[in-house]
Amino acid sequence: MTTYGNSTEKKIKLVTAVGLFANFFLTVFKIIAGYFGNSQTVIADGIHSLSDSVTDIAVIIGSSYWSAPPDEEHPHGHMRIETFITAVIGIALFAVAFGIARNAIVTFNDTDEAPTWVAFAAALISVIVKEALYQYTYRFGKKLKSSAVMANAWHHRSDAISSVPAAVAVIISMNFPDYPYIDNIGALLVSLFIVWTAFKISWAAILELTDIGADKAICEAIECAAKGVKGVKSIHKCRTRKYGSGIQVDLHIQVDPEITVREGHAIGHKVEDELFKNHDVCDVIVHVEPFGEDGSEND
Repeated sequence: MTTYGNSTEKKIKLVTAVGLFANFFLTVFKIIAGYFGNSQTVIADGIHSLSDSVTDIAVIIGSSYWSAPPDEEHPHGHMRIETFITAVIGIALFAVAFGIARNAIVTFNDTDEAPTWVAFAAALISVIVKEALYQYTYRFGKKLKSSAVMANAWHHRSDAISSVPAAVAVIISMNFPDYPYIDNIGALLVSLFIVWTAFKISWAAILELTDIGADKAICEAIECAAKGVKGVKSIHKCRTRKYGSGIQVDLHIQVDPEITVREGHAIGHKVEDELFKNHDVCDVIVHVEPFGEDGSEND
């Protein structure tokens, strides 16, 4: 079984720490700018950045646990913690969306002043910083094959994209001061986008927690790789499940019934070695069966 090493864990913490400091700065900056710039949307956007800081902390702490090697109590490792952290990020996004929407509705008729250019500048700066942070985090997450880091990257992008309607709402409210509630409508649009992002992240994590298998194309590639090993006559019952950033594989191979147990065992090991080379496989169990004998397909 493969697990994250210390080097990978340090990289995850480093890239996430960069996001943590950036999000803390943006949180303070946007909330202050939104307050003095009379913009509910920008304040809501600042709260969104605060939620990013919370999930950054969750990833930094969680990586210390899911990177740990298997032990007596967790013989398969701790990679489910990464999936759990991913789900937590999704749930946090739902909570943020609810808070933003509630505040926009409650204060809908309480807005007397139109937003100012200060709020617009804050929203614009947020778009630039958060998109850069998304690109940086997602690139590392993909390279490290970490679902939690990539989910956190999408959290950054949701903040970047949510700042776009925030900026638009501020501009409209500034030019049409008789309709200051447009800013509240912008906040509601921000909350809807966050809900959609939260759903995608949470649903993927839930599917993994319920042992969803790998994509059909990946399963076919795994079967093809196993069949290509010398001595394998056929394979069946190839089962997969996603496990953190990897894939666990359980399959049956059929070999010449005339070879020795030692030879059949060696072929099984060759299949394992071949699968570990590709397809993000982190664990393999190979069952060796005699080829062509009745009942072997049902073993």
